[in-house]
Amino acid sequence: MKINGLLIALLSIFVFQVNGQDNIAPIKWEGKSTRISPNQYQIELKASNPAAWDLYAPGINFEGIPSAALVLPDASIKIISPLLANTAGILKKSKVFEGANFEIYNTDITWHAGLEFSGSVPASIQLQLNYTYGRDEEFFPGESTSIEINFEGGVAKAASLKIEKLNIDQPLVQCDGTNETKEEEAGLMKIFLLGFLGGLLALLTPCVFPMVPLTVSFFTKHGSNKKKGKRLAFMYGFFIFLIYVSFSIPFHLAGNINPTVYNDISTNVYLNTAFFIIFLAFAFSFFGFYEITLPGGLANSTNAKHGSDALGVFFMALTLTIVSFSCTGPILGTLLVGTSTSGAWPLTAGLAGFGVALGLPFALFALFPQWLNSLPKSGGWLNTVKVVLGFIELALALKFLSNADLVAHWSIIKREIFFGTWILIFLTLFMYLMGWIRFPHDSKGEKISNGRKAFAFAVLAFTLYLMPGITNSKYANISLVSGFPPPVCYSIYADPVNCDEPLKDYQEALKLAKEKNKPVLIDFTGWACVNCRKMEENVWTNQEVKNLMDQYVLVSLYVDDKQVLPIDQQQTYKTSNGTTIQIKTIGTKWSLFQTENFNATSQPWYVVISPDEKLITQPIGYTPNPTAFAQWLTCGLNGMKTIKQQQQVPQP
Repeated sequence: MKINGLLIALLSIFVFQVNGQDNIAPIKWEGKSTRISPNQYQIELKASNPAAWDLYAPGINFEGIPSAALVLPDASIKIISPLLANTAGILKKSKVFEGANFEIYNTDITWHAGLEFSGSVPASIQLQLNYTYGRDEEFFPGESTSIEINFEGGVAKAASLKIEKLNIDQPLVQCDGTNETKEEEAGLMKIFLLGFLGGLLALLTPCVFPMVPLTVSFFTKHGSNKKKGKRLAFMYGFFIFLIYVSFSIPFHLAGNINPTVYNDISTNVYLNTAFFIIFLAFAFSFFGFYEITLPGGLANSTNAKHGSDALGVFFMALTLTIVSFSCTGPILGTLLVGTSTSGAWPLTAGLAGFGVALGLPFALFALFPQWLNSLPKSGGWLNTVKVVLGFIELALALKFLSNADLVAHWSIIKREIFFGTWILIFLTLFMYLMGWIRFPHDSKGEKISNGRKAFAFAVLAFTLYLMPGITNSKYANISLVSGFPPPVCYSIYADPVNCDEPLKDYQEALKLAKEKNKPVLIDFTGWACVNCRKMEENVWTNQEVKNLMDQYVLVSLYVDDKQVLPIDQQQTYKTSNGTTIQIKTIGTKWSLFQTENFNATSQPWYVVISPDEKLITQPIGYTPNPTAFAQWLTCGLNGMKTIKQQQQVPQP
């Protein structure tokens, strides 16, 4: 045959991505069902084929790729009779598969299949039909379309996630001391400083540090005059800053299209797993087992464009960005995933800090070239820095795997497993710094400096500090690293000491609030949310805060939970801005609930509502100061007291 199985598979994936939109598919489908028994139905899928494409009959096998297949939204639905056509098609000789004959349809046709529900029958479902079509030498396997099927006697779903009586702009009380703008600005400055520290760390790596004196010397000695050389050096530093900041532009564009894209990025199981693998690869590269570089042709093509004008300086900056990728990539990856839940501007702030730290030294050393004499000479210490970064990459890699584990509920990296692995990583780092173990690029018999020994004992102290994390005791809450390990309730122990499991269903919390006449404290959170863990472990544990929260009905809604909803809770939802979204997972449901009612996408996000679903006070986000959070909680309770007083006033 002209097309082998692998090529068909790749083509199938490509077509699914490119042509998988219903609005551009040449064949349109609609479906209906007929009830056979209380839990069995026959579905009919009618194809409208006005352009007379060759639609391949179901049941054909293209070297492992089926010509048609049904993808059902839940495991409780089973196919009891295969997909078949109501009438026979015509045999046609294929020009793609060396003249083989296949059954095809080039007019409107109806296919049918039998389904059985093991649980309750929903009023409707969205199933996916994969089919194959073509014409002459054109061949398109894996075309996918979503078809809604209604079922007689099915249980109807809730039509809306919107709280109709809630007005986000008019809370019952206004609370002082919750200046969100100042907190947001402080958060951006903190991220900028963290990015700046990351840039300084990258500056000390073997990929960047040796370039500083060489590049500065080029500008100060090879320019037409010293003034011009300094100007070009400043321009070089600015271009480095500009290049790194520009990396955030796609995220601004994506956020304008879909505000939840940042949360989707940070909690995507496949992306986090990919980062885990990438960081492992970088770590072993830093250990010296192999080198990771971008394609040499890319660096050479930019290097060839060097010159003494502004454009040439830009390409010099771009070359540095490319050749230093193996050292800066892991730091940038950490910055990307760490800020992605908060939106594009925090990412821009972090990249700006990184770019300033990396570009500023070139300008300063050009202005004060005598400072170059005070720089330490390149040597074995650079390799030590690189190996230390390798251990840090191992620790961060585990965080990405933990994110995937949490949102997918694999139950692999429990909290104590996480701490135990970190303890082993940093204990091994201590042994390396003491010279007890070596890596390929370490010199045999190298003398260990006092500074390196001091740093080794600092690492040992940190390792000992982590030890209580593997115990089931009140000391297991390690505040210095809060946000990195899994939640305290995600434990290997049957009854974790520090775990106070909240409700996770809004309707259940609302029912309890009505019974107890208490306000509802909604905690929009995420399994992979670092700031959420910091709030839970550092703020919620404050005794004043804890006493105030006991007066609420707390419900934690996880917006990144990938667990599939029961089939009778899945639905196609039209948002307030007209966008149609398939609600299939718990996370999608609560994410939409947050955006639809409170116009917010970041986590943590805290909302106080009354039992009759009125907004008591303005919602707030990450508040690391326990006193400020306690003030906000107190304001919410005062608002609830006002509501209770109004309830006691006799109505005229």
